[in-house]
Amino acid sequence: MDLYRDEILDHYKHPRHFGHLDRPSLTFHDTNPFCGDEITLELQIEDGVIKDVAFTGHGCAISRAAASMMSEEILGKRLDELKGWNKEDIIDLLGIEVGPVRMKCALLPLKALKAAVWGLADDGEAAA
Repeated sequence: MDLYRDEILDHYKHPRHFGHLDRPSLTFHDTNPFCGDEITLELQIEDGVIKDVAFTGHGCAISRAAASMMSEEILGKRLDELKGWNKEDIIDLLGIEVGPVRMKCALLPLKALKAAVWGLADDGEAAA
């Protein structure tokens, strides 16, 4: 299977939810120092549910497509549900086999999401 299949290229060239939220409940920034990818994830959370999401940053096609695809998938989901997400969820979204060199790229958006949702209390407020 071609690494940069059409859907991945589409999400890379036309990322969904790319930009900023007016008043995010939470913002989390992370980087992949091995290749220079970086992401800032913004979440609007109400009653423990993701009501809106945006991201910015730069990176390779895999990291940007993964961020775009993940942002579509997490809308409307409960934080407690997202705490259970793992690398298989991201790989399933991408729909391709990701080799070891690209795995950190693919998982950067998930890493930011996990840090964000685990840093929040169950009511969606920042933990003290």
